[in-house]
Formats: sequence, structure tokens, C-alpha cells
Amino acid sequence: MARPPVDPRLWRHARSARRYLGYSVGLSVLTTVCIVVAAVALSRVLAGVITDPTRREFADWTIELAVLAVALGGRAVASWWQARLAHRAGASVVAELETAVLAAGAGLTPRELDNRRTELAVVVGTGLSGLRDYLTGYLPALLLTVLVPPVLLAVIFAHDPVSGGIAVVTLPLIPIFMILIGLLTQGRATATLEATTRLSDQLLDLFAGMPTLRALGRESAGNDTGASTAPSMVPRVRALGDSLRIRTMRALRVAFLSSMVLELLATLSVALIAVSIGLRLVYGGMDLYDGLVALILAPEVYLPLRTLGERFHAAQDGMAAADKAFAVLEPAGARPGGTAVTTEKPGARRPSQGAAHIEVRGLGVRAREGWAPWELNADARPGAVTVLAGANGSGKSTAVSAILGLIEPEQGRVLVDGVDVRALDQRAWWDRLAWLPQRPVLVPGTLRENLELLGAGDLADLDRACAATGFDAVLAELPRGWQTVVGAGGHGLSLGQRQRLALTRMLATHRPVLLLDEPTAHLDEASEAGVLAALRERAAAGATVVVVGHRPTVLASADEIVPVLSKDAVSAS
Repeated sequence: MARPPVDPRLWRHARSARRYLGYSVGLSVLTTVCIVVAAVALSRVLAGVITDPTRREFADWTIELAVLAVALGGRAVASWWQARLAHRAGASVVAELETAVLAAGAGLTPRELDNRRTELAVVVGTGLSGLRDYLTGYLPALLLTVLVPPVLLAVIFAHDPVSGGIAVVTLPLIPIFMILIGLLTQGRATATLEATTRLSDQLLDLFAGMPTLRALGRESAGNDTGASTAPSMVPRVRALGDSLRIRTMRALRVAFLSSMVLELLATLSVALIAVSIGLRLVYGGMDLYDGLVALILAPEVYLPLRTLGERFHAAQDGMAAADKAFAVLEPAGARPGGTAVTTEKPGARRPSQGAAHIEVRGLGVRAREGWAPWELNADARPGAVTVLAGANGSGKSTAVSAILGLIEPEQGRVLVDGVDVRALDQRAWWDRLAWLPQRPVLVPGTLRENLELLGAGDLADLDRACAATGFDAVLAELPRGWQTVVGAGGHGLSLGQRQRLALTRMLATHRPVLLLDEPTAHLDEASEAGVLAALRERAAAGATVVVVGHRPTVLASADEIVPVLSKDAVSAS
């Protein structure tokens, strides 16, 4: 899809860009006026000194020289001020878009977020920074290209129609070659961004697997006989880095070559005008003043177009990242199971207080291959532990997302106390439940701050929860106890300690609906038994407990086991 020179989506999502555009137009007009005034004043002085013997003193040209100085100073100030505004606007626009993309990414469903996590990280982390080149270089050059050449051509035509005609004929050559170069480089910036995304994704996968490899003693490459050689990821990482380096250097090579071509065209065009003016001056075919005006303004006619071509390529990386950002901010259409989360709905009903009777009726969600889950029916009642069991990829976690209202299924529905979950006030429904995903959400801060995300109960509840999950033993090993600081995602704790903290946080709350996805993963047998006993105790107290699990101990603790099948599994059976 062709992108307009000034992308309207940028102005919709970045208010500071609108002010900058208005200022840039005014400064571009001032720059154009200063160019014309300076050329006319300088031509009058030079032509007068040569052709008028009576005006050879400095004092004879005081007014013209003062006008020339003011025009040159005004142009310099306008250029400096525009660059200053551009840098400020660039930082502000990038910050606005990064915030908007992060907010939009937070509104994606878990499935959509998993698919686009690395893409969002690349766009927000480094990709959008390329927009600074767009705002500081390409956009000012574009405005000057629109304003300067028409005005200067009109002035040249008024003084020398021949030079104006040469400029009109040769000027289109620069945009023609710009288009040809653009066709040659079409897609290179997008391909480079995609290569960066793939590199980041694969590196993250490699590093994420390192703890597991180290735990198994396989962090070094081993052949089939078990011999240890150089680290297996070294050649892979080197190959990925080399691929990105080669692609980036190719893009830079084309950008440098295109600048050389545009510079050569502009130089030859100005040379034609200069030769024409020189010959006519020699044979008396024109006035010196008119020739000087045309000759001084000729390079200024080509300069904006030449600069625009040079800076176009520098802005492409940022605009390619902006396209990715706009795809998140303005999705073309809802993807299967991937509609953005909306917490406020007109006319939404508030759920009743207390435990909820959750009914799943004929639930079906499209997956990459078929449906997962397919025709799921479940009844989760207060006072019972309901376990969703099935093979990997059958759609157990997707079913929980549908109960939460995070995705909209293609068929079937989820009822909460007889009301479709899609008709509920999402915020009120989420305030009523506690959810433990496969990857517990831990924020940078102290353990106490992470515990209070769901609103912990009294001290007795907290002590019982710590004893049930085994987190009391973890606290005993930490010198600062609950004041221990962890990083993003619980960095500083092991996987088991993170799981225990998240379970403690859930069990210490008084929320009447508990949804848990593989809660006993990374736990030993004793901790697993304590957690399952605590869940049964919460259910006996009247809570609605829904657990995703497949381990025998989890199934044994269930009051009701609901098999979850994908469409392929149903067809096979």
C-alpha cells in the first residue's frame, strides 16, 4: 500500500506533530522569502559594482548590504529554529506513540499479545526512534520542496525566461530518479525491521531456554555421544547477526548511491543554466543583474528536492516501524480470538457479589489449525473444584480467557449467573475474581508490593497462604523478607519461587472466584499437596474454583473433571 508523503495517522495519534507541522510551514515560508530577498540584494550589489562606476564605495550599498545581512540572518535563524523544534517534536512524537502502542498492546488479548510480543518490543524499544529522522529531516525538506521551487521558478522566469525554461525541463529529472530509486529499494526498510524482529525473537528464545539447559547440564553443545564442544548457540547467534548486518549494509549502500545520483543530476542541471547565462552575457544577450539573479537562485531550486531524496531513505526505518505501530493502534479488522479488550461497555451489567455459577455452552474458538477448544461444555459451581483437562493445544487456557472475557469466541458462550460474560461490566467482573496465568504477573518492586496487587487479606490469611504454598520457607532464606526487591517478571527469584509468590497472593485474597492455569507447575510434591488442599478449602468455603491441569494429583483433587478437546481430536475420536 502506497504511503502518502505526510501520513495522516501520525497527526491523529501524535498531537505534538500537529503543532510542529504548523510551525514548520511558517518557517518554510520565511526561509523562501529570505532566499529570494538575499538573491535579489546580492545581485543588485554585484551587478551595480561592475556596471556602475559611480557606485564603487561600501557606503553606496549600505541599504542593499543591510537587507542582504538581514535575509541571510533570517534564513539562518529560521533553519536553526526549525531544527530545534524538529528535535523537540521528534522526542515528543516518539514518546506519544510509544505510550499509545504500549496502551494498545496492554489491551490485546493474551493470545494476540503472545503472537506480537517481540514485534511490539522492537517497535517500542528502538523502531520508533527512527521517526526522529522523519521529523527532523524528511518533513522539513518536504515542506521546502512544496514551497521553495515554485516561488523561485517564478522569480527566475521574471528575470530570465531561458534559465527558467531550463530549470523547468531538468527539475522533473530529480523526482523521476527518486521514484526509480524508491522502486529499487521498495520494501528494504520493512524487510530490515522484520529481520530485526526475527533476530530479537530468536535471541529471546535462546536466552529464555538457557536456565532449562543449564539445569539439565546441556548449556554446551553436545553431539550424539554427549561430547561437549563450543556453545551450540554461538554459531546460530553469529549467523543471525551477520544476516542483519549484511541486510543493513545493503540498505545503507543504496542510500549513499542514491544521494550521489541526485547530487550529480542537480550539479549538471545548474551547470546547464550557468553555461547558458555565460554565453548570453558574452554575446550581450542579457543583463548582468538578471543573469546573477537566475544563477544565484538556480542551486536553490534543486536543493530542496535533492535534500528530500537524501533524507527519504533515512526516514524509512522510522516510518516502517510507524506502520507496525499504526497496525496496533488502528487494526484493519478483528483477528480470530484477538479482539482488543474493552473494559467499558454501554449498558453493561454489573455481576452480583459472591461466588459465581459459570456455565460454558458449546464454546468454540478458532486456532491456527482447526478449533481449540471445540464444543466445550462445562459447569463450574460455587463450592466445587472444576478441572479443565486435555492435551496440550486443546484450548484449556483459551477457555479460561473466554471466561475472563478476554476473547470473544466464534461460537458458543460463557454465562456468569445466567448472564453472558460479554454483557457484563468487565472491570466489575475482574474485581470479583483472581486469575493465575501460566506466567505469573510480577512487577518490579518489593515482594510486599507484588502481594498487594490483588489486595491481600489479614495477617492470618497471609500466614496460612504462605504455609500452603511453601513460600514461608522462601521468606526464611531472604534477609529482607517481604521487603526483598525483585525485577521485571520476578527477576531475582527462581521459577518455583515466582510460582509460590503468585499462589500466595491468590490464596491470601478474599475474592470469590479463582481461576488457575497450571497452578502446581514448578512445585515439589509437598507444596503441590498444600496448594491443592488450600484450593479445596476455599471451595468448601463457597468459592468457585476453576483449575487448568493434567497432573494426576490435580485431577484427583477435582470435584468435576471437564475434558477439553480440539476439533482435530474430536475428528480423530
